[in-house]
Parts: sequence; structure tokens; C-alpha cells
Amino acid sequence: MRRDELLDAAEGLLCDQGSDALTLAAVAERAGVSKGGLLYHFSTKDALIKAMAERLITDFDELVAEQPHGTYTRRYLGATMTAIRTGRLRRWAVVTGSSGNMFLLAPVREAMKRWHTEALDDEPDPVAAQIVRLACEGLWDVASHDPDLHSEAELQALEKRLTALL
Repeated sequence: MRRDELLDAAEGLLCDQGSDALTLAAVAERAGVSKGGLLYHFSTKDALIKAMAERLITDFDELVAEQPHGTYTRRYLGATMTAIRTGRLRRWAVVTGSSGNMFLLAPVREAMKRWHTEALDDEPDPVAAQIVRLACEGLWDVASHDPDLHSEAELQALEKRLTALL
């Protein structure tokens, strides 16, 4: 079984049953592998949680890189809107909500620092860029808790307004 399939099983378990249900035995059962097969890839539950967080960071970094817009902040905004529209943010809420151990979420903290400082000096208005990035975080947080709160028309209006700030 591939590593991503094990991570998918763990995320699915978290989505369906919550963080209390996340055990190595439950993930192995959901993935249809032995616990030993899971342990080959993830020796502990903490290693599994950290790997889920790292994969989500990579996924978002790829979304940012795929955006056609010029500045980093425009690409960040585009990636955030894509993540909201495709439901990817629910995965973030589940994974980050699964651990009270800040050490496990260190990759998320490091990514946030990078996302909020990346190429600020290259922006026409660095303060406006920071405001847009912070607004993206707010949208991200709200959408991760209530993905149906904003209609597509509302998302388009928010994206247009945030783009105008840049």
C-alpha cells in the first residue's frame, strides 16, 4: 500500500469519526492493511499526523504554484479560493484539529510563516498584500468550519474586492 493511500485512510477516518477515532489500528483497518504494514510507513500516531499536515502543505504550495496570477499574493488568493471551491479546506480543519501537540503542527506553523512573508518586498504595496493574505486566512478558517456559508457569487465578490486591494 502506498503512503498516500494510508494518509487518505487516516483523513477519511478523521472526517467520518473525529479525532478520538484516530488510532493506528483503526487507520490500518480502514486502509485494509495490517498494523505492521502501516507501521512500516508511520511508526507512531504522531508521525502519521505530522505526515498528514506536511502533505496538506505540499498540496497548498502546489495550488499556489499553479495559479496564473503575477504576484505571490495574487497566486495565494487564487489558491485559497480554489481550495475553498474544491472543499480542500475541510481536510485542513480535520488534520489540524486532530492534535493538541504543537510539535506535530510545526510544519503548519513554518508554512504559515513562509506564506505570510514570501515575496512581500516584491509586492507593489506590501501592507495591502499582508491584509489580503490575512483575509485569505479568515476565509480559509470560516470555510473550513462551514463550507456552504458563502455562495459562489459571494466568493467571486470577495475575490474581486481582495484583488482590487492589490
